[in-house]
Amino acid sequence: MLSPRNRELFGLLPAALLVTAGFTAIFIQAQNSSAGAATNATLNHISSTSLTYGAIFLALCVAGHAVIRIALPHADPYLYPLAAVLASVGIVVIYRINPTLARQQAQWMVVGLLCFTATIVLLRRRGLVLLERYRYTIALVGILMTLLPRFPVIGGEVNGAYLDIHVGSLSFQPAELAKIAIVIFLASYLHDNRQLLVTAGRRLLGVRLPSMKHLGPMLVIWGAAMATLLITGELGTSLMFYGAFLALLYVATGRLLYPLAGIALFAIGGYLIVTHVGHVHARLLDWEHPFDRATYEAPGGSYQLAQSLFAQAEGGLFGTGFDRSLLRLPHHGPALLPVPESDMIFAVILDELGLVGGIALLLVYLLFVARGMKIAALARDSFSKLLATGLAVTVALQVFVIVGGVTRLIPLAGVTLPLVAYGGSSVVMNFVLVALLLVVSDRARRPHASGGAGAQIGGAPARLRR
Repeated sequence: MLSPRNRELFGLLPAALLVTAGFTAIFIQAQNSSAGAATNATLNHISSTSLTYGAIFLALCVAGHAVIRIALPHADPYLYPLAAVLASVGIVVIYRINPTLARQQAQWMVVGLLCFTATIVLLRRRGLVLLERYRYTIALVGILMTLLPRFPVIGGEVNGAYLDIHVGSLSFQPAELAKIAIVIFLASYLHDNRQLLVTAGRRLLGVRLPSMKHLGPMLVIWGAAMATLLITGELGTSLMFYGAFLALLYVATGRLLYPLAGIALFAIGGYLIVTHVGHVHARLLDWEHPFDRATYEAPGGSYQLAQSLFAQAEGGLFGTGFDRSLLRLPHHGPALLPVPESDMIFAVILDELGLVGGIALLLVYLLFVARGMKIAALARDSFSKLLATGLAVTVALQVFVIVGGVTRLIPLAGVTLPLVAYGGSSVVMNFVLVALLLVVSDRARRPHASGGAGAQIGGAPARLRR
């Protein structure tokens, strides 16, 4: 039977094969489109190039695996390969859209793996204690980062939202860092005060309400984060934070009252924002009537959403094939699907890989979130449980927000598809998120020196932890 680390190593092979097969399909289709049938020499060149790209991707993944094998020998063996599969899909699809952006994405993946390594090295011993100790500092840094796009020199408005900061030729979305910072704060604060939130306070109509002395600091930090996100207009991230906040509150206290009250407050707040914030109201109209001429032709209107729905319909069940969908008119004409490499990348996947490919990608995300929740279930202390839960829920909500927006289940919001969509900050911070989950997993699955009953604290016996 393979050891967990060897299972992780072999789990990286499908990701490398996806890169090789994807690039091969793109190269063959491009060759056939430009010069008719491909010759044997051309096919050999295509095969060698695709194998080279696959080997480079595998080498990068194996480098990350080596860090895990040395520093976190007991970590979950499936989480990292799942992240590698998602990254491989992103590299291939982005290359099909724009080779230059794909090369930049690969460079950001290298930076992400370096940050992944740094996170593991810094936190593998007792680093989680430091995260608990400096929770207010971490939360303050996250909140301040979200305000940077409002500064006139380094930030700017795009479609009613302030998302990026620019330093020279580099751009960064601070909300990607803020999502991890806020989850760390909430997990740490609830770890210290969860019992008081359940037992302290007064009763009202038979329901015990928590004392503001204990609930107040958490609401202040969370409220400040939400306010800054509303100031910058990044409502998709606001929704993501709000969902993670309610999930952690429920997991920490076990009281259904908190998420129910939160949903009610969200409904009230959502109504007020939609009716009083101009660009949010316009986005809602775009969602309700994407094909109406008034919204379709308006600047920043529903053109992007409508074209996304057309692209998904074109893909059908099995898709049109790599490099077969029409993203822009020939001879450098206008874009038929705006920003396909980031906001609309799931529409491109549905177009070229069909419903089957889209569902397969969502299943990979589902497995990723499931492993994150498994890590939370096995964690031996409440902070680790809440941290792993918050990170896994954040990924799940981020996927729901962008996929729901692209498929018109909910209004379109400006968040990225984790590890798949183009974006340096998203790639880097999601690799940091994976590293945090692996650190928690290593501590949870590490056998106790004393053995016996202690080996079962926080979950199943060690022999059952697969």
